[in-house]
Amino acid sequence: MTAPRIFFYVQHLLGIGHIARASRIANALVRDSFDVTVVTGGLPVPGFPGEGVKTFALPAVVASNAGFSGLADADGRPAGEEFLAARRQLLLDAFHAARPDVVIIEAFPFGRRQMRFELLPLLQAIEEAEPRPKLLSSVRDILQENRKAGRDAETVALVKDHFDAVLVHGDPGFIRLEDTFPLTPEIADRLRYTGLVTPPPAPEPTETFDIIASAGGGAVGAELIGAAKEAAALLSGDLRWLLISGPNLPEADFARLSRDAAPNVTLVRFRKDFPSLLRGATVSISQAGYNTVGDLLRTECRPILIPFVAGGETEQTVRAERLQALGLADILPEQGLTSAHVKEAVEKALAAPRQGPVSLDLDGAEKTAAIIRSMIAESLA
Repeated sequence: MTAPRIFFYVQHLLGIGHIARASRIANALVRDSFDVTVVTGGLPVPGFPGEGVKTFALPAVVASNAGFSGLADADGRPAGEEFLAARRQLLLDAFHAARPDVVIIEAFPFGRRQMRFELLPLLQAIEEAEPRPKLLSSVRDILQENRKAGRDAETVALVKDHFDAVLVHGDPGFIRLEDTFPLTPEIADRLRYTGLVTPPPAPEPTETFDIIASAGGGAVGAELIGAAKEAAALLSGDLRWLLISGPNLPEADFARLSRDAAPNVTLVRFRKDFPSLLRGATVSISQAGYNTVGDLLRTECRPILIPFVAGGETEQTVRAERLQALGLADILPEQGLTSAHVKEAVEKALAAPRQGPVSLDLDGAEKTAAIIRSMIAESLA
Protein backbone atom coordinates (compact mmCIF):
# COMPACT_ATOMS: atom_id res chain seq x y z
CA MET A 1 0.00 0.00 0.00
CA THR A 2 1.34 3.43 -0.91
CA ALA A 3 1.81 6.04 1.80
CA PRO A 4 -1.24 8.31 2.23
CA ARG A 5 -0.56 11.74 0.74
CA ILE A 6 -1.06 14.80 2.96
CA PHE A 7 -1.33 18.36 1.58
CA PHE A 8 -0.84 20.72 4.55
CA TYR A 9 -1.43 24.46 4.07
CA VAL A 10 -0.03 26.84 6.69
CA GLN A 11 0.17 30.64 6.58
CA HIS A 12 2.15 32.51 9.24
CA LEU A 13 1.77 36.28 9.17
CA LEU A 14 3.60 37.84 12.14
CA GLY A 15 5.47 35.36 14.33
CA ILE A 16 6.51 31.77 13.69
CA GLY A 17 4.06 30.00 16.01
CA HIS A 18 1.79 28.67 13.27
CA ILE A 19 4.60 27.25 11.14
CA ALA A 20 6.33 25.79 14.21
CA ARG A 21 3.21 23.92 15.37
CA ALA A 22 2.38 22.77 11.83
CA SER A 23 5.96 21.54 11.42
CA ARG A 24 5.78 19.45 14.56
CA ILE A 25 2.59 17.86 13.23
CA ALA A 26 4.10 17.34 9.77
CA ASN A 27 7.17 15.69 11.29
CA ALA A 28 4.96 13.32 13.31
CA LEU A 29 3.02 12.44 10.14
CA VAL A 30 6.28 11.63 8.34
CA ARG A 31 7.37 9.42 11.24
CA ASP A 32 4.03 7.61 10.86
CA SER A 33 4.84 6.92 7.17
CA PHE A 34 2.66 9.59 5.57
CA ASP A 35 3.82 11.37 2.40
CA VAL A 36 3.60 15.01 3.51
CA THR A 37 3.75 18.22 1.48
CA VAL A 38 3.63 21.42 3.52
CA VAL A 39 2.58 24.51 1.58
CA THR A 40 3.95 27.62 3.24
CA GLY A 41 2.78 31.15 2.61
CA GLY A 42 4.95 33.28 4.90
CA LEU A 43 8.57 34.34 5.07
CA PRO A 44 11.06 31.44 5.20
CA VAL A 45 11.91 30.22 8.70
CA PRO A 46 15.20 28.30 9.07
CA GLY A 47 14.66 24.76 10.33
CA PHE A 48 10.98 24.52 9.39
CA PRO A 49 9.12 22.47 8.30
CA GLY A 50 11.92 19.91 8.90
CA GLU A 51 13.64 16.89 7.40
CA GLY A 52 11.57 14.41 5.41
CA VAL A 53 8.78 16.89 4.70
CA LYS A 54 8.21 18.04 1.14
CA THR A 55 7.65 21.77 0.90
CA PHE A 56 6.08 24.14 -1.59
CA ALA A 57 6.65 27.85 -0.88
CA LEU A 58 4.10 30.31 -2.21
CA PRO A 59 5.25 33.91 -2.78
CA ALA A 60 5.35 35.19 0.79
CA VAL A 61 2.83 37.50 2.38
CA VAL A 62 3.03 38.98 5.87
CA ALA A 63 0.73 41.02 8.10
CA SER A 64 1.00 44.66 7.14
CA ASN A 65 0.21 45.70 10.75
CA ALA A 66 -0.02 44.18 14.22
CA GLY A 67 -3.81 43.93 13.89
CA PHE A 68 -3.52 41.48 10.97
CA SER A 69 -5.97 43.56 8.89
CA GLY A 70 -3.86 43.78 5.73
CA LEU A 71 -1.36 41.82 3.66
CA ALA A 72 2.05 42.86 2.36
CA ASP A 73 4.61 41.08 0.22
CA ALA A 74 8.07 40.04 1.42
CA ASP A 75 9.38 43.59 0.82
CA GLY A 76 6.60 45.24 2.82
CA ARG A 77 4.63 46.51 -0.18
CA PRO A 78 0.82 46.11 -0.12
CA ALA A 79 -0.11 42.84 -1.82
CA GLY A 80 -2.06 43.83 -4.95
CA GLU A 81 -4.67 41.83 -6.84
CA GLU A 82 -2.30 40.71 -9.58
CA PHE A 83 0.16 39.35 -7.00
CA LEU A 84 -2.62 37.58 -5.08
CA ALA A 85 -4.16 36.11 -8.23
CA ALA A 86 -0.82 34.63 -9.27
CA ARG A 87 -0.33 33.17 -5.81
CA ARG A 88 -3.85 31.68 -5.84
CA GLN A 89 -3.15 29.91 -9.12
CA LEU A 90 0.13 28.51 -7.80
CA LEU A 91 -1.72 27.05 -4.81
CA LEU A 92 -4.38 25.42 -6.98
CA ASP A 93 -1.75 24.02 -9.35
CA ALA A 94 0.16 22.57 -6.38
CA PHE A 95 -3.00 20.92 -5.06
CA HIS A 96 -3.81 19.30 -8.38
CA ALA A 97 -0.22 18.10 -8.81
CA ALA A 98 -0.12 16.58 -5.31
CA ARG A 99 -3.41 14.63 -5.69
CA PRO A 100 -3.62 14.24 -1.89
CA ASP A 101 -5.68 11.82 0.13
CA VAL A 102 -6.00 14.37 2.96
CA VAL A 103 -5.86 18.17 2.95
CA ILE A 104 -5.12 19.97 6.22
CA ILE A 105 -5.67 23.72 6.41
CA GLU A 106 -4.11 25.36 9.44
CA ALA A 107 -6.31 27.91 11.29
CA PHE A 108 -8.97 28.40 8.58
CA PRO A 109 -11.94 28.85 8.74
CA PHE A 110 -11.56 29.87 12.41
CA GLY A 111 -8.82 32.33 11.46
CA ARG A 112 -6.82 33.55 8.47
CA ARG A 113 -9.82 35.28 6.89
CA GLN A 114 -7.33 37.41 4.93
CA MET A 115 -6.51 34.28 2.93
CA ARG A 116 -10.06 33.64 1.65
CA PHE A 117 -8.97 34.89 -1.77
CA GLU A 118 -7.12 31.60 -2.24
CA LEU A 119 -8.65 29.27 0.33
CA LEU A 120 -12.25 29.48 -0.88
CA PRO A 121 -11.13 28.48 -4.41
CA LEU A 122 -9.09 25.67 -2.82
CA LEU A 123 -12.19 24.41 -1.01
CA GLN A 124 -14.06 24.39 -4.31
CA ALA A 125 -11.23 22.47 -6.01
CA ILE A 126 -11.33 19.89 -3.20
CA GLU A 127 -15.08 19.41 -3.64
CA GLU A 128 -14.63 18.89 -7.39
CA ALA A 129 -11.69 16.48 -7.10
CA GLU A 130 -12.13 12.80 -8.00
CA PRO A 131 -11.65 11.14 -5.64
CA ARG A 132 -12.36 13.89 -3.12
CA PRO A 133 -9.69 14.09 -0.40
CA LYS A 134 -10.67 14.38 3.23
CA LEU A 135 -10.47 17.98 4.44
CA LEU A 136 -9.39 18.82 7.98
CA SER A 137 -9.04 22.10 9.84
CA SER A 138 -6.08 22.30 12.23
CA VAL A 139 -6.63 24.82 15.05
CA ARG A 140 -5.05 25.68 18.37
CA ASP A 141 -7.12 25.25 21.52
CA ILE A 142 -7.74 28.97 22.15
CA LEU A 143 -9.21 31.22 19.47
CA GLN A 144 -9.19 34.98 19.16
CA GLU A 145 -12.25 36.52 20.85
CA ASN A 146 -14.13 39.74 20.07
CA ARG A 147 -14.76 38.68 16.49
CA LYS A 148 -17.09 40.76 14.34
CA ALA A 149 -20.78 39.89 14.27
CA GLY A 150 -21.58 37.04 11.92
CA ARG A 151 -18.08 35.61 11.67
CA ASP A 152 -18.73 32.65 13.97
CA ALA A 153 -21.83 31.71 11.95
CA GLU A 154 -19.81 31.99 8.73
CA THR A 155 -17.15 29.70 10.22
CA VAL A 156 -19.74 27.11 11.22
CA ALA A 157 -21.26 27.17 7.73
CA LEU A 158 -17.87 26.56 6.12
CA VAL A 159 -17.10 23.69 8.49
CA LYS A 160 -20.47 22.03 7.85
CA ASP A 161 -20.25 22.50 4.08
CA HIS A 162 -16.65 21.45 3.50
CA PHE A 163 -14.69 19.98 6.44
CA ASP A 164 -14.70 16.35 7.53
CA ALA A 165 -13.13 17.13 10.92
CA VAL A 166 -11.66 19.89 13.06
CA LEU A 167 -8.43 18.91 14.80
CA VAL A 168 -8.31 20.90 18.06
CA HIS A 169 -4.73 20.89 19.33
CA GLY A 170 -5.44 21.03 23.02
CA ASP A 171 -6.41 19.10 26.13
CA PRO A 172 -10.13 19.52 26.89
CA GLY A 173 -9.28 19.23 30.57
CA PHE A 174 -7.34 22.51 30.27
CA ILE A 175 -9.61 24.45 27.94
CA ARG A 176 -12.35 23.51 25.48
CA LEU A 177 -13.01 25.09 22.11
CA GLU A 178 -16.42 26.37 23.24
CA ASP A 179 -14.68 28.54 25.86
CA THR A 180 -13.55 30.88 23.07
CA PHE A 181 -15.86 29.82 20.21
CA PRO A 182 -19.48 29.95 21.43
CA LEU A 183 -21.00 28.12 18.42
CA THR A 184 -18.92 24.99 19.02
CA PRO A 185 -22.00 22.82 19.84
CA GLU A 186 -23.14 23.23 16.21
CA ILE A 187 -20.01 21.44 14.96
CA ALA A 188 -19.40 19.15 17.94
CA ASP A 189 -19.62 16.06 15.72
CA ARG A 190 -16.58 17.25 13.73
CA LEU A 191 -14.24 17.93 16.68
CA ARG A 192 -11.21 15.77 17.43
CA TYR A 193 -9.07 16.84 20.42
CA THR A 194 -5.46 15.87 19.86
CA GLY A 195 -3.73 17.08 23.01
CA LEU A 196 -1.23 19.94 23.01
CA VAL A 197 1.35 19.82 20.24
CA THR A 198 4.64 19.98 22.12
CA PRO A 199 8.13 18.67 21.42
CA PRO A 200 9.31 15.46 23.07
CA PRO A 201 11.20 15.92 26.35
CA ALA A 202 14.42 17.78 25.57
CA PRO A 203 17.87 16.38 26.35
CA GLU A 204 19.97 17.79 29.17
CA PRO A 205 21.34 21.22 28.21
CA THR A 206 24.95 21.64 27.18
CA GLU A 207 24.91 25.15 28.69
CA THR A 208 22.91 26.42 31.64
CA PHE A 209 21.37 29.77 32.52
CA ASP A 210 19.39 30.70 35.61
CA ILE A 211 16.93 32.97 33.79
CA ILE A 212 15.89 32.91 30.13
CA ALA A 213 13.93 35.77 28.58
CA SER A 214 12.61 35.08 25.09
CA ALA A 215 10.54 37.13 22.69
CA GLY A 216 9.46 34.31 20.38
CA GLY A 217 9.50 34.62 16.61
CA GLY A 218 7.67 37.92 16.19
CA ALA A 219 9.00 41.42 15.62
CA VAL A 220 7.46 42.97 18.73
CA GLY A 221 9.66 41.76 21.60
CA ALA A 222 12.01 44.70 22.14
CA GLU A 223 10.18 45.95 25.25
CA LEU A 224 10.18 42.51 26.88
CA ILE A 225 13.89 41.92 26.25
CA GLY A 226 14.76 45.49 27.25
CA ALA A 227 12.94 45.20 30.57
CA ALA A 228 14.64 41.86 31.26
CA LYS A 229 18.07 43.32 30.47
CA GLU A 230 17.50 46.21 32.90
CA ALA A 231 16.15 43.83 35.58
CA ALA A 232 19.31 41.75 35.30
CA ALA A 233 21.32 44.81 36.31
CA LEU A 234 19.15 45.21 39.43
CA LEU A 235 19.59 41.63 40.63
CA SER A 236 22.57 39.58 41.74
CA GLY A 237 25.43 39.44 39.27
CA ASP A 238 25.78 35.75 40.08
CA LEU A 239 22.62 34.97 38.12
CA ARG A 240 23.25 33.98 34.50
CA TRP A 241 20.76 35.49 32.04
CA LEU A 242 20.08 34.51 28.44
CA LEU A 243 18.07 36.99 26.37
CA ILE A 244 16.65 35.60 23.09
CA SER A 245 15.33 38.42 20.93
CA GLY A 246 13.73 36.28 18.23
CA PRO A 247 14.81 36.14 14.57
CA ASN A 248 12.54 38.94 13.37
CA LEU A 249 13.46 41.71 15.81
CA PRO A 250 14.52 44.78 13.77
CA GLU A 251 18.30 45.13 13.55
CA ALA A 252 18.28 48.59 15.13
CA ASP A 253 16.48 47.23 18.20
CA PHE A 254 18.88 44.30 18.47
CA ALA A 255 21.90 46.62 18.26
CA ARG A 256 20.46 48.89 20.94
CA LEU A 257 19.82 45.98 23.27
CA SER A 258 23.35 44.68 22.69
CA ARG A 259 24.97 47.82 24.04
CA ASP A 260 26.23 47.90 27.63
CA ALA A 261 24.96 44.44 28.55
CA ALA A 262 26.21 43.21 31.93
CA PRO A 263 28.86 40.43 31.97
CA ASN A 264 26.28 37.93 33.28
CA VAL A 265 23.88 38.65 30.35
CA THR A 266 24.05 36.92 26.96
CA LEU A 267 21.94 38.28 24.08
CA VAL A 268 21.22 36.17 20.98
CA ARG A 269 18.63 36.15 18.24
CA PHE A 270 17.85 32.46 18.28
CA ARG A 271 18.86 29.23 20.02
CA LYS A 272 18.05 25.97 18.31
CA ASP A 273 18.35 24.20 21.66
CA PHE A 274 15.76 26.46 23.35
CA PRO A 275 13.66 23.57 24.82
CA SER A 276 16.82 22.02 26.27
CA LEU A 277 17.93 25.35 27.76
CA LEU A 278 14.55 25.72 29.47
CA ARG A 279 15.10 22.36 31.11
CA GLY A 280 18.22 23.71 32.80
CA ALA A 281 16.78 27.12 33.77
CA THR A 282 14.98 28.13 36.94
CA VAL A 283 12.89 31.00 35.52
CA SER A 284 11.56 31.81 32.06
CA ILE A 285 10.25 35.21 30.97
CA SER A 286 8.28 35.12 27.73
CA GLN A 287 5.08 35.85 25.91
CA ALA A 288 2.33 33.25 26.25
CA GLY A 289 2.30 31.81 22.75
CA TYR A 290 1.17 28.25 22.15
CA ASN A 291 4.58 26.81 21.29
CA THR A 292 6.58 28.58 24.00
CA VAL A 293 4.10 27.42 26.63
CA GLY A 294 4.27 23.91 25.20
CA ASP A 295 8.05 23.95 25.58
CA LEU A 296 7.72 25.19 29.17
CA LEU A 297 5.19 22.52 30.16
CA ARG A 298 7.82 19.88 29.38
CA THR A 299 10.11 21.34 32.07
CA GLU A 300 10.22 22.33 35.75
CA CYS A 301 11.13 25.91 34.83
CA ARG A 302 8.93 28.59 36.44
CA PRO A 303 7.21 30.74 33.75
CA ILE A 304 6.63 34.47 33.97
CA LEU A 305 4.22 35.15 31.10
CA ILE A 306 3.69 38.50 29.38
CA PRO A 307 0.71 37.95 27.05
CA PHE A 308 0.73 39.65 23.64
CA VAL A 309 -2.28 42.01 23.48
CA ALA A 310 -1.53 44.37 20.55
CA GLY A 311 -4.31 44.72 17.99
CA GLY A 312 -6.90 43.43 20.46
CA GLU A 313 -5.34 39.95 20.70
CA THR A 314 -6.91 37.85 23.49
CA GLU A 315 -5.55 34.32 22.93
CA GLN A 316 -2.36 34.62 24.96
CA THR A 317 -4.15 36.29 27.87
CA VAL A 318 -6.65 33.43 28.10
CA ARG A 319 -3.83 30.85 28.05
CA ALA A 320 -1.78 32.70 30.66
CA GLU A 321 -4.74 33.14 33.00
CA ARG A 322 -5.60 29.42 32.78
CA LEU A 323 -2.03 28.50 33.64
CA GLN A 324 -1.94 31.00 36.50
CA ALA A 325 -5.16 29.53 37.91
CA LEU A 326 -3.50 26.10 37.94
CA GLY A 327 -0.47 27.53 39.73
CA LEU A 328 1.73 26.90 36.69
CA ALA A 329 2.72 30.49 35.84
CA ASP A 330 2.87 34.11 36.94
CA ILE A 331 1.67 36.98 34.72
CA LEU A 332 2.98 40.48 33.98
CA PRO A 333 1.17 43.00 31.75
CA GLU A 334 2.61 43.85 28.34
CA GLN A 335 1.52 47.46 28.52
CA GLY A 336 3.57 49.55 30.92
CA LEU A 337 6.09 46.79 31.56
CA THR A 338 9.11 48.01 33.55
CA SER A 339 12.35 46.53 34.83
CA ALA A 340 10.98 46.87 38.36
CA HIS A 341 8.03 44.62 37.45
CA VAL A 342 10.37 42.03 36.00
CA LYS A 343 12.76 42.20 38.97
CA GLU A 344 9.95 41.62 41.48
CA ALA A 345 8.49 38.74 39.45
CA VAL A 346 11.88 37.07 39.07
CA GLU A 347 12.58 37.31 42.81
CA LYS A 348 9.20 35.69 43.52
CA ALA A 349 9.81 32.93 40.96
CA LEU A 350 13.30 32.18 42.27
CA ALA A 351 11.86 31.71 45.75
CA ALA A 352 9.08 29.37 44.56
CA PRO A 353 9.54 25.56 44.60
CA ARG A 354 10.40 23.83 41.34
CA GLN A 355 7.37 22.66 39.38
CA GLY A 356 6.68 18.98 39.03
CA PRO A 357 5.32 17.23 35.91
CA VAL A 358 1.97 18.55 34.66
CA SER A 359 -1.00 16.28 34.00
CA LEU A 360 -1.96 17.79 30.63
CA ASP A 361 -1.89 15.75 27.40
CA LEU A 362 1.27 16.93 25.62
CA ASP A 363 1.46 14.38 22.78
CA GLY A 364 -0.68 16.23 20.25
CA ALA A 365 1.52 15.74 17.18
CA GLU A 366 1.59 11.95 17.48
CA LYS A 367 -2.12 11.77 18.30
CA THR A 368 -2.92 13.94 15.28
CA ALA A 369 -1.20 11.39 13.06
CA ALA A 370 -3.09 8.56 14.76
CA ILE A 371 -6.44 10.33 14.31
CA ILE A 372 -5.80 10.90 10.59
CA ARG A 373 -4.66 7.30 10.15
CA SER A 374 -7.88 6.13 11.82
CA MET A 375 -10.06 8.38 9.63
CA ILE A 376 -8.44 6.99 6.47
CA ALA A 377 -8.97 3.42 7.70
CA GLU A 378 -12.64 4.13 8.44
CA SER A 379 -13.18 5.50 4.93
CA LEU A 380 -11.69 2.32 3.42
CA ALA A 381 -13.69 -0.05 5.61
